[in-house]
Amino acid sequence: MSIAEFIRNEVDTNEVVLFMKGSPQAPACGFSAQVVRILDHLGVTFKSHDIYQSEELRRGIKEHSDWPTVPQLYVRGEFVGGCDIVTEMFQSGELQQMLSTQQAVH
Repeated sequence: MSIAEFIRNEVDTNEVVLFMKGSPQAPACGFSAQVVRILDHLGVTFKSHDIYQSEELRRGIKEHSDWPTVPQLYVRGEFVGGCDIVTEMFQSGELQQMLSTQQAVH
């Protein structure tokens, strides 16, 4: 399986996926930590992938989304955005609405 196929499979088969620096328990940058805090605050169950575990994954996720930075949040197969976008959506209530309509909040 190519890295592109792996990413597509992860995005398509998991309701909420976060590609980040580090892990939810030990984020390796403030931006990843911020997105994890938001998802945890909302009670969202999500799968994460540490882009530092693979140079191929680090490059592949940026190509997949055509977005130059990490973290990257996906909900139901769709790219939501990075830290700034996720934070803005959280503050406006748009993220909560997206997640609740997608059955992602448990």
